[in-house]
Amino acid sequence: MGDQAADEEEQGAAGGRCLSEAQTQVLDRCLHALRHAKNDSQTLAALLLITRLCPASQLDPATMRQVFEAVGLALPARLLVTALRDAGGAGLPPQELLSLGAALLAALSTDPNMAARPQLLATVPLLLSLLADAPGSQQQNRAEAGPETRPRGSGGEGEESRRSEVKSLDEAVVADCFQVLTTVLGLLRGPERLLAQGAVPALCRATGQNRCHQRALSLLGCLLSRTREEAWRRHPAELLSLLLGLCSEFCRASDPTRLQMCTQLVRFLPPPEAAQQSAELREAVGRVWAALRPTLQAKLTPKQIGPVLVLSACLLDLYGWESVGPARFCCLLVNRACVEVRMGLEEPPGNDPSPELQNTLTGCYRIMEAAMEQACTAGDTAPPHRSALSALSLQQSRQVLEVLQEAFSAVIFYLQQVEPDRFSDPFVLATFRALCAWLAEETSCLKEEVTALLPFLIGYARCHLQEGAAEPSLSDWTARLSVSEGGGAWTGTGALRYLLPALCHLSAEDTPRKVLLSVDAPALLVDFLIRTWTDLRGQSQTALPRDPSMETACSALLNVTVTEPDSVRKDPCFRTLEAHLSEALPVLMNKPRLLVLAANYCTLGLMIGRLKAPTGGPVDSGQRRFFSVTLRFLRGALRPGSGSGPVQVSADWEESWDEAAELWRLSLQALGGCVRAQPWLSGLIRDEGWLRHTVGVLTQSGAAPERHSQEALEEALCAVAERCPDCRREVREAMRSGGALGRMKRLKAAVGLKD
Repeated sequence: MGDQAADEEEQGAAGGRCLSEAQTQVLDRCLHALRHAKNDSQTLAALLLITRLCPASQLDPATMRQVFEAVGLALPARLLVTALRDAGGAGLPPQELLSLGAALLAALSTDPNMAARPQLLATVPLLLSLLADAPGSQQQNRAEAGPETRPRGSGGEGEESRRSEVKSLDEAVVADCFQVLTTVLGLLRGPERLLAQGAVPALCRATGQNRCHQRALSLLGCLLSRTREEAWRRHPAELLSLLLGLCSEFCRASDPTRLQMCTQLVRFLPPPEAAQQSAELREAVGRVWAALRPTLQAKLTPKQIGPVLVLSACLLDLYGWESVGPARFCCLLVNRACVEVRMGLEEPPGNDPSPELQNTLTGCYRIMEAAMEQACTAGDTAPPHRSALSALSLQQSRQVLEVLQEAFSAVIFYLQQVEPDRFSDPFVLATFRALCAWLAEETSCLKEEVTALLPFLIGYARCHLQEGAAEPSLSDWTARLSVSEGGGAWTGTGALRYLLPALCHLSAEDTPRKVLLSVDAPALLVDFLIRTWTDLRGQSQTALPRDPSMETACSALLNVTVTEPDSVRKDPCFRTLEAHLSEALPVLMNKPRLLVLAANYCTLGLMIGRLKAPTGGPVDSGQRRFFSVTLRFLRGALRPGSGSGPVQVSADWEESWDEAAELWRLSLQALGGCVRAQPWLSGLIRDEGWLRHTVGVLTQSGAAPERHSQEALEEALCAVAERCPDCRREVREAMRSGGALGRMKRLKAAVGLKD
């Protein structure tokens, strides 16, 4: 800025200052001197005059900006470097240089434009080094931690000798350093910058100093809330050591202090996958549970119980019910979570929970989900690490399910009040997710209430599917949740993914299915399949990842296809689905990891095809392509048995047979229906080699596959033989050769052979 422009800016800003006319004149001269200073001494002198003449509280933002611009970021950085590394005559004691440099940086960081500049960001390693390695208090920690924990930018032996002249960081320097680091954390990519510059190990070491302890814990906790997975991946040893210390401190603390520490401890817990690798942490979590038991059994206010329940939910995320404690305490924990949910949600419409209560209820939801999973599988085989809750008596399981039912009744009541303008509210998503988890396990309770809520659930999922890509608030919220929500970035398909298991159950029941049809749920599922497939294809051209949600959506659509043939014939979404299946199945054929999805697509397409009326016109090319690929896919499932052995599952299908076998059988039965409905298919069956391959496998094997597979094969072969004279003759000739084919009595009758 030129002198004339600067003078004009000074004159424009003068009117907004809370200064006398004399002060204003002197300030203008100081600003001029500051701007034209030729060295650091002149800059410091002008700056000192300004601070003595005009307290910062009396300066308007425009004047403050001029001061910041004139001082710049190079000076405070040079002061810090000089204090730590210059062994020669600096003119001022190191302690004063540190104090002045840190104070200038802290002041400059209050200006958003200054805070994001590279010169300020470049000082972060120096500040971290100051906090981590202040002399007189961390020598032992440094020896134990080793050189690898030093944040990037630390000096060597020359710097260490210079540090010895800095007796200790005073409170003001510590506060200024944390002011700058906190500002950097709040920048757009601030968390990533701090993580890359060694903030985690540096702050872990800084927690060992009395003056830094609380500030370091606070800043590190905020950093971990944004970068938990990556931070634990990079620095597991340092974070585990700190967490074990915090757990010990938590267990030793008095009850009031322990209540205050619950929120703090949550921030330092690792992702579940990292927790599984540490036996030490498993033991420490067991001790934390032991310390929590008397707290949860005591009489607590709503404000006190919240952090305790959130911590409990996070501990459950790590190790489940394994180390929680006796069954009676587990039941108490579930009961307290359910009571909080009922009290928090059964409020008159318009009384929304406060942010603090929302966080508490989100933790309660996780406790309820974990309890439901255990209570609903109480009779199943015990897991390797048997928990107290998994050993509940039948009466205790019923009691847990009763309190859960009451809590989810309150959840339904709350969701009934939600209007579409609140669909992007993160707490509504958490509540929706909790109900979906309940419905995935238990659909017999509250059936009328759930059926009445279905239009809301479908509308909510549809809204997110169509508009979810434009919801950064939800993405940020799910990334910062205290309670794990499953990980991964939020996408628009997230809400529907939660709902899919429930839709799979509900679409098999008459009354809920009618409601689902009335709100176009099949169209929503088809839209989901197409969007998800498009996303998968965009990720990789070679190794597409398996997505179980797509398979669940197919199951729900299959229920509708089997039970509602009239709707399938009339609803245009099923024509869209057929086009998608025809496009996707050829790609799935070459993806062994997606065999189960291919089996779902194959079954779904055949079930729709059997409902079509015969047509005398030319066959649609997409339909012909689908059936051609389907026939090649189905014939690849079996191979001849060795010697006199039965038919065997092929190597390509063997790994997925447990999941795909029933779909394969349904496909064969549906293929028979398609042949009867569309006579042209019998010719394609011969041309594609399915008939020749199937007959060959059965004649070369000494025995048929197990009964259900044999019945499915016989159903398809009978339909082909009934509709195609050439196929009938081919099967008849093959049956005279014996083998497993010759023992199919129904097929013998279909081809005109006597038993």
